Amino acid sequence: MSVKKTKRAKKKSGTSGRLIFIAAAFALLMALLCLRIGWIQIVRGKDLSRQALDQQTSDNTVSAKRGNIYDRNYKVLASNITVESISISPEVVRDSIEDKSLGIDSVAKNIGDILDMDMETVKDKIDKKIQSETLKKKVDKEVADTLREYVESVDLSGVVFTEDVKRYYPYNNFAAQVIGFCGTDNQGLEGIESIYDDQLSGVPGRVVSAQQSTGLEGNSGYENYIAAQDGNSVVLTIDETIQNYAQKNLEAAAADNRLAEGAAAIVMDVDTAEILAMCTEPDYNLNEPFEITDAIKEKYPDIEQELEKLEGEEYNEKLGEVMQTVRRNKAVVDSYEPGSTFKSVTASIALDTRACALTDMFTCGGSYQVADRTINCANTSGHGTQDFSQAVQNSCNPAFIQIGQKIGKERFVNGVKAFGFLSKTGIEIPGEAAGMGYDASMSDVDLATESFGQSITVTPLQMAAAVSAVANGGTLMKPHIVKQIVNSDMGIVESTEPEIVRQVISKETSEEMCKILESVVSEGGGKNAYLAGYRIAGKTGTSEKIPRGNGKYIASFIGFAPADDPRVLCLVIMDEPNGDSYYGGQIAAPVVRDILGETLQYLGVEPMYNSDEEEYIDVEVPDIAGMSKSDAGIAADENGLVIKVSGNGETVVDQIPKPHTRVTQGSTIVAYTESGGAERTVAVPNVTGETPASANATLENNGLNARIKGVSKFGKNATCIGQSPVEGTMVEPGTVVTLNFRYDESETTND
Repeated sequence: MSVKKTKRAKKKSGTSGRLIFIAAAFALLMALLCLRIGWIQIVRGKDLSRQALDQQTSDNTVSAKRGNIYDRNYKVLASNITVESISISPEVVRDSIEDKSLGIDSVAKNIGDILDMDMETVKDKIDKKIQSETLKKKVDKEVADTLREYVESVDLSGVVFTEDVKRYYPYNNFAAQVIGFCGTDNQGLEGIESIYDDQLSGVPGRVVSAQQSTGLEGNSGYENYIAAQDGNSVVLTIDETIQNYAQKNLEAAAADNRLAEGAAAIVMDVDTAEILAMCTEPDYNLNEPFEITDAIKEKYPDIEQELEKLEGEEYNEKLGEVMQTVRRNKAVVDSYEPGSTFKSVTASIALDTRACALTDMFTCGGSYQVADRTINCANTSGHGTQDFSQAVQNSCNPAFIQIGQKIGKERFVNGVKAFGFLSKTGIEIPGEAAGMGYDASMSDVDLATESFGQSITVTPLQMAAAVSAVANGGTLMKPHIVKQIVNSDMGIVESTEPEIVRQVISKETSEEMCKILESVVSEGGGKNAYLAGYRIAGKTGTSEKIPRGNGKYIASFIGFAPADDPRVLCLVIMDEPNGDSYYGGQIAAPVVRDILGETLQYLGVEPMYNSDEEEYIDVEVPDIAGMSKSDAGIAADENGLVIKVSGNGETVVDQIPKPHTRVTQGSTIVAYTESGGAERTVAVPNVTGETPASANATLENNGLNARIKGVSKFGKNATCIGQSPVEGTMVEPGTVVTLNFRYDESETTND
């Protein structure tokens, strides 16, 4: 009995222990579960709720349409084109490759070839363990269509095509440094695109949609659409036509003179300071902003090999550095010693402060002593005694040293600052420089050198604004390049009105300076800017870069026209020319002449010829086809032309030059009265190096017409430096040969 009781007691005791253990384990599990639930609910509740919401909803951005950039006449300079962005669902693509036995290397190579991507890069994207991966953004539609055809041909799943927009510049390199460009995300990175990015970008929209939840009745989902607000557009003051005139002439000059550091040009309305054209050479294609151009390769011969060795931040830094070769806006960002163009400012200060009068006389013996320094004149034999106007015409350094001394340091510095130098103009372009110069505590030598444009640095924009003030009656205007901001309906959001900065000289001083600067072109060192009928006023400039004696120069010319009623101004600077001359009066003045000539004609400014210019008056050839010989002769005579009849017919059937061609007054029209009469040709002779009279006679003797550019009369030192068509070209009799003349350095004076 006692034994049985003992066994039952032990058995009961074992059962109780197991029950206690099970209960304890269950309690522990419940405690852990409660802790886990608490962790999920309290600690991670918000995060998990967000993840659940993300699974049930989609929130997609709707891109806003970026605003356009227009010229002043609403010609589109920057717009948007439809492109596609390509993305993949990596897992779906991998499964599709496996199901269809396509081979991941083959797929990656084909996609890479189409999208211009490395095969390994595409392969890495396919291998990723994520839901979605972008292959390439902003893909042109033609390329996207090619990829779409490949995907369909192999029945590849998981490739997604999404419509997008890409910035497009219809004129490629047009005003490149002004307009700037956008990155792949359509964010402005340079120029106007960058400065006005907030206005141009607009406000993106959203599409928020909820998927129907499983297991819940009555949840049918929803979609909420928030429309995008398109960006505003920017209207520039630039005129597309005038900009083209500036760019083509500057590009040709840069090539002809083999400029090591490029060139810049500005065309400005003298009354409003609106920028009608602004360009820099070399430039770049806005549609390919990261292309290594020939200009970059010329400056950095090994850049492509060097970039191949770099990656990451080092690559980006080096690329950004070399791209400044073509992206830098020299007209605004660079400062330079203006040289003798600055004498127009010094002369204006001298007259306006009455420090000098037109009757004042200045003596130049070829040099001038200031303190312990001898400063030479470019004319080492000296200009002798000259009055104020002649000193400007001769661009005489010793005379301007004396003019500076008459002005005095304080008045000189005040005048320089009043003209806007040593401070930024505030134009709507990034990176503007302020320039540097001395204050009134300067030394006597500093005053002497600044008076003729050394020891002071300015920007081309400051120089253009200052001389515009000289031309327009003495009012300094704030330069601007943005005319309006308009919305998508072309309604005006903002408008920039001409802004007066200050009156810097009197109207009387301005009028006197216009006459003096016109004489610089008609009689002084600016002869190569002469254009018959348009009375260009201006000033040459040649400054030697620091350190002196290095043989590196900046040639420049600034001019405005018409001198008696100024409308437009043009400044051209040419940095480190390596051609046959480095003088501003030699190589920059003709460029300004050509830009102003085309611009004034475009603006409808009628030329006014004087008696000395009759030999060079351009006239339009009339259309005489269908006229009788006698009527054709009358039409030619009325236009100041001579007619030569070829053939035995009574009616003109063809003519050379063709109708509406512009030729020099007195040129000959060859009128053909029989079919096939214009088939005879002659070879164009070589007249380069000849004087205007000699070249004209040579062409006449060969039955050709001359159109003469660059001289006002038969100047003894003017010679032909170029002709079109060139020597040996076979042309019809009567063809117009355009001749470009330049005065030799012996007829120009100091620069």
